Amino acid sequence: MSSQRPYLLRALYEWIADNGMTPHVLVDARMPGVRVPAHAVKDGQVVLNIAERAVARLEMDNDALRFSARFGGVSQSVVVPMAAVIAVYARETGQGMALPADLQAGEPGEVDADAGAVPAVSENGDDTPPQADPPKRGAHLRIVK
Repeated sequence: MSSQRPYLLRALYEWIADNGMTPHVLVDARMPGVRVPAHAVKDGQVVLNIAERAVARLEMDNDALRFSARFGGVSQSVVVPMAAVIAVYARETGQGMALPADLQAGEPGEVDADAGAVPAVSENGDDTPPQADPPKRGAHLRIVK
């Protein structure tokens, strides 16, 4: 199947914009094919405002996010492969989503089309079911006056 990442990005972008918020994407600038201004990158990542009012010629196809934007008053072309998009969120509220990594064929968690179930693989690599974590105590709040 094709990657779900571009579909999630487009849906969340639309949801954020429809609610009058400003969509931002967090990008792994070290990934191959990422073209962003080097001065905007911090710790290998960059946050990009992709609101309609902030960019020109925004394209979100299944392969990449492309647009032109002004950085320091200079218009620059930006290209972000879908695999480099870490998250999309609303600047004002922080609501959004970290995009899931794409599974490669044969990885744990991939649905086996013949069996119709997700195979369970424990940490030690065998087919024994993983141990359930003990139940966690709920948080408690105290009113301080």
